[in-house]
Amino acid sequence: MHWKSKMAHWLEYLPPEDPLSMELQIEPQPEDCFYKDLEFGTAGMRGRLGPGTNRMNIFTVRKAVAGLAKHIIELGQDAMNQGVALAYDCRHKSPEFALESAKILGMYGIRTYLFKELRPTPVLSFAVRHLGAAAGIMITASHNPPEYNGLKVYGPDGAQLPPEAADNIVKKIETIESEFSFDRPDEKELQQQGVLFYVGKQIDNAYLDSLTTIQLNKKFSSDLSIVFTPLHGTATHLVRKGLAGAGFYKVTFVKEQMHPDADFSTVESPNPEEHSAFELAIEYGERVDADILLATDPDADRLGVAVKNNQGQYTVLTGNQIGALMLHYLLKKKRLPCNGAMINTIVTSDLGRAIAFDFGVKTLNTLTGFKFIAEKIAEFEKTEEYKFLFGYEESYGYLIGDFVRDKDAVQAAVFIAEVAAFYKNQGKSLYEGLMDLFEKYGYYQESLQSIQLDGKDGARQISRIMDVFRNDPPEIINDIPVLVLEDYLTSESTHIPSGIKAPIDLPKENVLKFKLADESWFCIRPSGTEPKCRFYFAVKGETMSDSQEKLSLIEKEVMGQVDSLLDYVSSGI
Repeated sequence: MHWKSKMAHWLEYLPPEDPLSMELQIEPQPEDCFYKDLEFGTAGMRGRLGPGTNRMNIFTVRKAVAGLAKHIIELGQDAMNQGVALAYDCRHKSPEFALESAKILGMYGIRTYLFKELRPTPVLSFAVRHLGAAAGIMITASHNPPEYNGLKVYGPDGAQLPPEAADNIVKKIETIESEFSFDRPDEKELQQQGVLFYVGKQIDNAYLDSLTTIQLNKKFSSDLSIVFTPLHGTATHLVRKGLAGAGFYKVTFVKEQMHPDADFSTVESPNPEEHSAFELAIEYGERVDADILLATDPDADRLGVAVKNNQGQYTVLTGNQIGALMLHYLLKKKRLPCNGAMINTIVTSDLGRAIAFDFGVKTLNTLTGFKFIAEKIAEFEKTEEYKFLFGYEESYGYLIGDFVRDKDAVQAAVFIAEVAAFYKNQGKSLYEGLMDLFEKYGYYQESLQSIQLDGKDGARQISRIMDVFRNDPPEIINDIPVLVLEDYLTSESTHIPSGIKAPIDLPKENVLKFKLADESWFCIRPSGTEPKCRFYFAVKGETMSDSQEKLSLIEKEVMGQVDSLLDYVSSGI
């Protein structure tokens, strides 16, 4: 259906006084609201709030959840009885979307366990496993700006959906003729019918009990000084409880950011990857001379960390650096099985691999996305070939205990506090601990560049970038030969000088990775949830200055090629 026809259908159905109708009538880019349907994939769906098929609103949520309901019905009555765990975060419309999801599921006779108040994403993952549910729904847009919301769907293992299940749900969604056709029961009816149950503290308590199992040393002194901020999100209660349960009581909370706020009013972005998100935490840290600053994103699946450097100034660590510190401590202190394995992604630093190798631990790479790490954990459970020890990705996601099957900032906050206490007992800061790792394993440095290209034209530009780098790969970057192109869409690795190809044993995804002769690499990956294209860069140097110079040069050359390509596409040549 043409976008204008879709828009006319919406305006015909919606009363003129409906907020979505009123918003649509003044929308400056109506085509973008309707030119496609909001895509549903293994990560669910995510988009801007607003009217239209390409926006997050009550109608697109109903349609997506109806697709999930049909999928569950196809699995059988047992799955319907096992039901769906359902949670939401602090964003605009999150409570409404959660309740509407429960109503749609109830309409199809599927039991729902709905959290009474907002909860972190990892607690939803835990709840699916704890309740033995057939699926889970988390209403969140993670760390996106305030104008976004989303819907993540989880399978019975507490992990985000595998491709087969997501594809089946998409097929079910496509059978629904109209998003306006649902006759949902109300909340009281669902409770009377025994298909809607509210949950809360009992799940929290079970989660906190499991959280104690990741602690490796319970004898640390409790004088580690911590500043914590949830960046207006969901982590306050559980991080507070988790730190106290691990013996950390000297915690200062950033009071301006402790309460949920859908507008994230004190930060430009509620993303702990952004250094600006730590501005208030740094002020608090300087006031109390804190050893470590911790920040979680709104749905508490990502953790950022800041520590004092050798000049006494707080510096925000990268996700790769935090992961390396946690991994090294865990392998040093944990009794290691003979078949232990660490899992990370194809765009994660090679520092983790070097640490794991030093301890005789296998490193397994997955595609970007924690669902692939969770998939590997499930595979380990079936085959017993490996024992899961640790999983992480560069985008501030970590997993220590596998009682959760998505990245977990609550776990990570408690565990990195223990790592910091370990170094403090040695008379060192966490930053000095990181420098020790660099000195031993090499000066690994990484960076990420991201370009946002909105709408239909943006999608065309991103597609053009991928086509050019795929079909005409660079042979030299910064006078360093490019040796290998790994194309994860074709599942082929090509040795560029010889043209020899080898298979890649990973699921297909539109990602390109280029490996250079000096162990540097860069990777190009369009986002699956945002109108962005991401460029990952990684180098290894003999000194910090050497690695930083290498990183700057490779980044400058690759992004220069991208800018030239975008200029060419924009010119219409």
